[in-house]
Amino acid sequence: MSEFVNPELVPKVKFYTGEEVPCIGLGTFGSDRVSAEDVAKAVDGAIRSGYRNIDCAACYGNEDLIGDVLKNLLSENVVKRDELFIMTKVWNDMHREVAKALKKSLSDLKLDYVDMYYIHWPFPNYHAPHCDVDSRNPDSKPFSVDEFCDTYEQIAALQKEGLVRNIGISNLTIPKLEAVLPKLSVKPAACELEIHPCFQQNELMQYLIDHDILPVGYMPLGSPRRPERDIVETDINDMAEPVITEIAKNHGVHPALICLKWAQQRGEMAIPFSIHNYVANLKCVTEDPLSDEEMKAIGTMERNNRLVKGQVFLWPGAESWHDLWDEDGVIVQ
Repeated sequence: MSEFVNPELVPKVKFYTGEEVPCIGLGTFGSDRVSAEDVAKAVDGAIRSGYRNIDCAACYGNEDLIGDVLKNLLSENVVKRDELFIMTKVWNDMHREVAKALKKSLSDLKLDYVDMYYIHWPFPNYHAPHCDVDSRNPDSKPFSVDEFCDTYEQIAALQKEGLVRNIGISNLTIPKLEAVLPKLSVKPAACELEIHPCFQQNELMQYLIDHDILPVGYMPLGSPRRPERDIVETDINDMAEPVITEIAKNHGVHPALICLKWAQQRGEMAIPFSIHNYVANLKCVTEDPLSDEEMKAIGTMERNNRLVKGQVFLWPGAESWHDLWDEDGVIVQ
């Protein structure tokens, strides 16, 4: 059996409700490189090693196998249900049928409720699995405040039924947040966004903190194993940058662990994916923190290096993937 990390030693992040959860979760997006079976094995090994926070999504195509793992771990009393924090997401093609989507995820995960239910993307724009980045759905539409709020309120109704404990949002911009937050009946507990040393999203992260919404950073390592179709020549490999490699050398650890220490120390929840190194990813935040000088050095690495560009969600008439991210401070229509 692999090394066990005492969950009590893992630092916590806090929602505005006062609930505390582990600052490191296990991501479960295997992209095109890891099978659903191997992702499920990683979830099993991770929970047995001390993980209590698992980030899932309907569109990852592996919730049924993860559910088998969760059922077995619970039946073996490896962990209790209330010790786990299980997150999942409604996919774009189910924004008008959220209850149906959640019912399917709960059935697949073999759970009675999820601890966090996110709107995965703020658009109802669907694309086929594994499609090329140049693929476009002619039915795609620009962001709609009313449609987004309707999707969100469907989750709020499910929360009242006890099927969802917390509501999350994902991949929003400040202009979109400004438009929707005043209209929501329940404040979101968390927002997932891409964060890594060369794409720090400082303004958006501070906005979330100022509004008591927990930032949850996906791709915290710069996702070197993301799908090949999403990689372009100008992308930067965060873990190969001299600032990271030098700090890693000084601590005697892999550069990935420096990225995770940085994420934890700046106050986010990070959800790295790994099928081999998940124990080290969890253990690293319990020991040997970065110094103030090292944190400042990583802070200088911002390069606006967005890796998830979202081209497949573009609507007819949109000029480029930049339109998804409201870079001029207004919602692009």
